[in-house]
Amino acid sequence: MPLSDSFFGSRLAITGRDLERYLAEALSRGGDYADLYFEYIATSSISMDDAIVKSATQGVSLGVGVRVLAGERTGYAYSDDLSPERIVKAARVAACIAAGPSQVEKTPLREGDKHNLYPVLTAATETAFSDRVEMVKRADRCARAYDPRVFQVQASFVDNLRHVLIATSDGILNYDRQPMARMSVRVLARQEGSPPQSGHAGGGGRVGLEFFLEEKTPEHFATESARQAIVQLDAIDAPAGEMTVVLGPGWPGILLHEAVGHGLEADFNRKGTSAFSGRIGQQVASPLCTVVDDGTIRSRRGSLNMDDEGVPTQRNVLIENGILRGYLQDRLSSRILRSGQTGSGRRESYAHIPMPRMTNTFMLAGESDPSEVVRSVPRGLYCKSFGGGQVDITNGNFVFTASESYLIEDGHLTRPVRNATLIGNGPETLRFVSMVGHDLELDEGMGICGKEGQSVAVGVGLPTIKIDRITVGGTA
Repeated sequence: MPLSDSFFGSRLAITGRDLERYLAEALSRGGDYADLYFEYIATSSISMDDAIVKSATQGVSLGVGVRVLAGERTGYAYSDDLSPERIVKAARVAACIAAGPSQVEKTPLREGDKHNLYPVLTAATETAFSDRVEMVKRADRCARAYDPRVFQVQASFVDNLRHVLIATSDGILNYDRQPMARMSVRVLARQEGSPPQSGHAGGGGRVGLEFFLEEKTPEHFATESARQAIVQLDAIDAPAGEMTVVLGPGWPGILLHEAVGHGLEADFNRKGTSAFSGRIGQQVASPLCTVVDDGTIRSRRGSLNMDDEGVPTQRNVLIENGILRGYLQDRLSSRILRSGQTGSGRRESYAHIPMPRMTNTFMLAGESDPSEVVRSVPRGLYCKSFGGGQVDITNGNFVFTASESYLIEDGHLTRPVRNATLIGNGPETLRFVSMVGHDLELDEGMGICGKEGQSVAVGVGLPTIKIDRITVGGTA
């Protein structure tokens, strides 16, 4: 693709010669590597509360980040002004921060390889604003009509269209157009003698507006959110103690993402601060567990044609049959660890330094029938969905709150429970996985991952799994 065909080449008149000049300035004080990350993002957000559209916003942001690597040191500067003078100034600032004796050979820019995972012709951001407002209104009407005990509905639709141009000192030149859209519905319900209960559902991905009109409609998310809230009205207090827990398919994969996935990001491991540091080739989970991070799944929320360093994303097997096989690498970590890049360098925006991050992280399906998994538990807990949680990367300890869970009694799901928390250790918990269902599901597309102050879109997934021993915190 000629640079003139890209958003930046055609609209902002940036040429290949300009890019080479900026890279030369970035390396003018020495350094092993430099890159440029240009970004233009158009965003819109619509939110509805109490049957009223409370806010509707649109905005545009653009800028460039300049990075220089010299050994383990990183120089980074950015500008929201794309005039040549400002970009040169940013390049010189980054050069000063990472000044070093190394010199690299100049490599001509060439278009790199990448996928075509989200060929959306018209992004949601490019459609009529009134069409998106109507979708939010549809979700509100549906949730309110679900049950008279529903008394509050909050619905929102958020979308953006990001244009990215990446040029590197080793000659890579890549451009990507990245659409994103997500609908979210939150419901409160109440009945006499019971405190209000909430439900939340949402989803989307790198899709256009037609996804919400044909595949997962506003009514779909509204119904699921209202169902969750109504179920919780009849819930009993969760039991406490060590017990067998079954995790349902799909969104419960967030526990895998937090308790295990972050510990497999290479920056924590090169610093020796992860519970998985130095353990490649070792048994870290049950032989039934194979954990994958895959940024190449078509149209998924966590997918990318290329990462934020211009490297094509790929399917990375992190744990295979319980054996740790590798970490998620960005450019800096792969240089230090002398390991190949995995297409995992991600950043929130041009104002942020890239770091190793997850894309779509999930456990592969097993051979057990999901109903057999539940029938094998005399007494335990079934977790269908999760809310918030936290993990200590250094030791893998986690605490997660189940937003929808049920007692398992004599191999059957019985009463819903509230206020259940799972307390454990990521690597240790995986060792107690004794059954894995054949029903792998990915989440609906609503994951947001935070790390060191940066947020990026991610996906998670899980088949039904049985964990023989885990501590449940409850109020019963």
